[in-house]
Amino acid sequence: METKERNIIIPSVNYHLWEPCNMRCKFCFAPFYDAKKLLPKGHLPKEQSLQLVRELAAFGFEKITFAGGEPTLCPWISELITEAKNYGMTTMIVTNGSMINEAFLTQNKESLDWIIISIDSLADETNLQSGRAVTGKKMLTRKEHFKLIDRIRKYKYRLKINTVIHQLNYKESMSEVTAYAKPERWKVFQVLPVKGENDKHIDDFVISDEMFSTFISNHRQFQEENILIRENNSEMKDSYVMVDPAGRFYNNKNGMQEYSQSILNNGVEMTYREMNYNYQNFINRKGVYNWK
Repeated sequence: METKERNIIIPSVNYHLWEPCNMRCKFCFAPFYDAKKLLPKGHLPKEQSLQLVRELAAFGFEKITFAGGEPTLCPWISELITEAKNYGMTTMIVTNGSMINEAFLTQNKESLDWIIISIDSLADETNLQSGRAVTGKKMLTRKEHFKLIDRIRKYKYRLKINTVIHQLNYKESMSEVTAYAKPERWKVFQVLPVKGENDKHIDDFVISDEMFSTFISNHRQFQEENILIRENNSEMKDSYVMVDPAGRFYNNKNGMQEYSQSILNNGVEMTYREMNYNYQNFINRKGVYNWK
């Protein structure tokens, strides 16, 4: 049934612009197999991607998060960030950090507001087993993670950390790196099974709500400081406005990816309404905060 909340536009959009990734996370819910069937290279051409950003901004989205795959592999990622900023949006990027070097940080310092680093563990063996490693073989070490944080701080980007909790890391501690990084937000996700996307390995990673709560309880101090934002499977579903590499809105409220028609061909208004996103769920997972 339609509710008032479902008629309110969620002000934040995640643009998964790029299917390619240099890591091989076995639990990844966004390999975009379907998009690659439509687009052999796994992404829109540059000019269409830029146009999509402009149309999302014109529709009224206030914040855009560029994601992938690994978005820093995209040769025109800086142009997309700049375009979004020029059209008034707060800009973010979700990255595994492997390509965040001085050149990237220098080039984007006027247009990119937030950098979100995906860190699931500081244990090399955990990252290797989960595939959180370049080509599935080369992990970012503890030392490299700390150097990455130092570089981001040097250029005064706002910092957020994303962590996916699964069978291999739910008993581990992330307190050291979180205390060192001092992120404004630390999003902690329960690993999410999505049919047709991560079926092959997900049984090795899926955890119960109790296991997820174990990790949260062990990091309670960060929750009390309003840094740690927890999201279990039910809280994630239907509350994220996401665009896939083929330029379609999608969600996963029924346990699998469901797609709108092409945004560029049919307009943002019509395709957004197709998804029937849940604004109240967005509010409940603390989707509104001081991102400007």
